Formats: sequence, structure tokens, C-alpha cells
Amino acid sequence: MKKSFCTLLLGSLITMQASAAENVTLMLDWYLNPDHAPIIVAEQIGAFKEQGLDVKIVPPSDPSLPPRLVAAKQSDLAITYQPQLHFFADEGLPLVRVGTLVNTPLNTVITLDKKITSPAGLKGKKVGFSVSGIEEATLNTMLKHEGLVPTDVRPVSVNFQLSGALLAGQVDAVIGGYRNIEALELQLQGKEPTVFNVEDYGVPAYDELIIVAHPDNVHQPKIAKFLAALKKGNDYLQAHPEETWKAFASTHPELNTELNHQAWLKTLPLFARDPGHLDTARYQAYEQFLFDNKLIKQITPVEKYATEIQ
Repeated sequence: MKKSFCTLLLGSLITMQASAAENVTLMLDWYLNPDHAPIIVAEQIGAFKEQGLDVKIVPPSDPSLPPRLVAAKQSDLAITYQPQLHFFADEGLPLVRVGTLVNTPLNTVITLDKKITSPAGLKGKKVGFSVSGIEEATLNTMLKHEGLVPTDVRPVSVNFQLSGALLAGQVDAVIGGYRNIEALELQLQGKEPTVFNVEDYGVPAYDELIIVAHPDNVHQPKIAKFLAALKKGNDYLQAHPEETWKAFASTHPELNTELNHQAWLKTLPLFARDPGHLDTARYQAYEQFLFDNKLIKQITPVEKYATEIQ
């Protein structure tokens, strides 16, 4: 009888603890991939559970939807891109950056032409792109840094087939390839790509992947708890890169490829060590960059769309 009572009591306590967990819905920017490693590892090691959170990680059916679902209060958090956040702020969309996942640009200009040793070498060359507007402004800024003008290159739309266009010789270089994906993809195909990081040629540095919430929910305790768990996940990831990769590959065998393995390792130094930290000057500089290139209508104060959770 005593044993039965203790068993029932223990079961009740476990049930109470489980029911006390706060639900958090996190919309990813795209399908699960190595860019999300700190989130994946936080889940692996139980960091979310330690914070009393039950985190539901949801890949989107449409990558444009996650921030808008947060703005509509249909998701607690979403992964998006700092450049996009400035556009959302310009639209007046109710979104606030609360954390950072990747705190360096991933965008690059990539070429297989060994004669091109700097963006200055792009003069007279065909440059493939996928997204007009922001990539055009980025490339033009890099060209200006090197003493060139936009008409010095020939832009070619390659419809997101960046690596394919390079390999087929359709273009001499591409803009928009990620340093931790496309550059590796080309290397794995036996090529030796030359990579120019955008921030090295006049483009303001920015946070590639960030976490956004609705302004009404920014100060909910579960947001701070999520960021604490994310930091713990990244700390463990940095200390155990191969162990965490193997766990990920085992859980997601469809993603167990050499490209993903290399990307997992390549992205390690690019993750924010303190996900909650906000570099206000960085956001101001990028806002000004977009305004100067006529990509946003007005300058929005950083405090309107980004905050640091204490």
C-alpha cells in the first residue's frame, strides 16, 4: 500500500512538472539545417526542458511566412534575417529582434576564375544573382569600394542556381552564395572557389540569422528562458562539434550528407556566443545602408525593431 502510494505520488509530481512546462513555438526560416545547430543541440541536451520549456520547432511551408505569423501572434518566435527585419520595420510590421543565431553575414561573391583576385577583377565579367534589390546594392557597394561602377559588370539572373551557373560557365562569378554552403559545395565537387566576403568590401556587417518576437510578447519570461537555453546549446556545440553532429545525423538520416557535415563544422565560429546581445550600432549602420540605396523609405530607430533581453 505504501509503495503504491509513493508510486502514485511520484507519478503525480512528474505529471505536474510536465504540465508546468511553457509551450514555445519556433518557426524556422527554412528546413532544418546546420545553420540551426545551436537550437538543435539545445534540444539534444535538454536545455529547453531545464528552462521549463516545451519548444515546438516548425519548418515553414513558405519561407516568407514565419515572421508574418509572429506578427499575427500565431507563433511565439521565428528565425529570419537582419536585412529582412529592416524591411519589415519599414512596413510597420509588429516585430522585434530578441536574439541572434548567426552574427556575421553569410553572403559572398564567389568565382572559379583564378584571375579574379578581388572584386576589382569583376570588370567586364558576368555576375550571376538570384535576388534583385538587396544583392544589387551589395554588389554595387563592393564595386564602388574597388573603384568600379555598376555598369562595369554584366548582371545575369540565374534563378537560385548559383553553383550550377558557375560550374556550367554561364557566369564568371555569383553573388548570394553562402560561405558555409555554396563555397563548400563547390569544394566537394573538386573546385577551388575564390570567396569574397561582402563585409570586407564596404558593406556594413550584419547579423545573418536572428530571432524575432511580437512586441507585446518581448518581456515574457519564456523568451529570456529560450535564449538562456540557446546559449547553453551553443556552448555545448562548440565544445562537442563531432558528437553533436553524429547525434543530429542519427536523428535526421536524410540530412546525413558530407556537405551538411562540413557545413556543421564550418558554421561553428559564426554562431553568436551570446544570443541575447544586441549591437545597436550595427543595426543603425545597416539601416542607413538600405536607406542610402533607396531600399527603405525612412530611417526607423533601432529601439522600434530590436531589443536586448535582460
